Amino acid sequence: MGEAPVVEDGTVTRSAEYVGSFPVDDCCLDDQIEQLHTQLKSLKTCKRMRPVSLKFSIKGVKMYNEDETKLLMAHALRRVSLSTARPSDAQFAFVSHNPGSTDAQLYCHIFQARHSRAAQFLNLLLCRCFQLSYLEKHPEEAQGDSVGSAPARAPFQGLLPGSKTNQKSSDDLNSSQDEVFPTSSPSLVRKKAIRTKVLRSGAFRSFTFTPLKQRNVQERLSASQGKEQDKAPVRRSRAPSLAETEEALAQAVWCWAGIATDSSFSLLADDVLGSYLLCPHPKKPKCGSLIIRFPSGLITHLIGNTHKGKFLLEQCKTEFSSIAELIEHYTETREELPCLLSCARVNHCYEWEESSSSQQLLNPRKSLNKARIKSTDRKDLV
Repeated sequence: MGEAPVVEDGTVTRSAEYVGSFPVDDCCLDDQIEQLHTQLKSLKTCKRMRPVSLKFSIKGVKMYNEDETKLLMAHALRRVSLSTARPSDAQFAFVSHNPGSTDAQLYCHIFQARHSRAAQFLNLLLCRCFQLSYLEKHPEEAQGDSVGSAPARAPFQGLLPGSKTNQKSSDDLNSSQDEVFPTSSPSLVRKKAIRTKVLRSGAFRSFTFTPLKQRNVQERLSASQGKEQDKAPVRRSRAPSLAETEEALAQAVWCWAGIATDSSFSLLADDVLGSYLLCPHPKKPKCGSLIIRFPSGLITHLIGNTHKGKFLLEQCKTEFSSIAELIEHYTETREELPCLLSCARVNHCYEWEESSSSQQLLNPRKSLNKARIKSTDRKDLV
């Protein structure tokens, strides 16, 4: 997926096809998610779709026509309640109020991506917007000196299926990303693809690359600003950004990068059923774990390493060559787990009221879940 067309305000652009929207019932969060995925399945064979360009930022989501000359729809991020995807059918969707609407009706907007990974990362983009928005509004809950550093919590390599894997340490993550995503010009690649009629004009969009020269400038700037207090590597001091490689973006979302651990636990308890946090095990810091929101509360599963170098989830039998393969498998196959892992994430900065000056209210649909989940004792985490 190559490079990231990122502008100065941090907006990231991707292409997709707009399927349409449908109203979402007023029900508890878990029932709402079940309804959404049932409806998405029924629309996977829809033939009437419109090519569009989606622009993501921590301010919101905008939808333009394919050539980006006409704004078709705009949603403030605070009015988007959740994001989800069905990678198996290359579907991405988010739930929001209609722009400018004062009623309580929510709508699910559905998009068809080019392939499963494109749908997955449209979802990851919006989920990361949720996290960065939360960090912006709650700086006191930031993760200390390692804000924005995805490897701080879970030093795993080979996160994404199909990406290059090697035996480098997590400190070499940035350099290995340059090997996976080459530095060729996106405009040249796009023009060549159009000339050979592989792509239509406007159909080549991506977000996953920061040019090497630009990155070096950013790192030197960060170093000059933080010399007095920053003894850690420069990359750990730079602000979180959407302009990351695919692997870094996935790791940031899965690890809730930049948000303090206690805050992540609290947010996870109020998220969708099957949501998870990838982090070091609380009793074995050198080992990874998945903390998952099950019907019974938050449960920690150790991620073990077999003698063959494979990954194995505690109490499960299947082995995987990467963390991404493990996560992808359990989002499609439940096996020994109480429920499937979920691609969906709640926007914890969601505002029920239209006016930004009014009191910020969480979605009442979450209240039933919240009352049940918060009764779970914290000892379930260990």
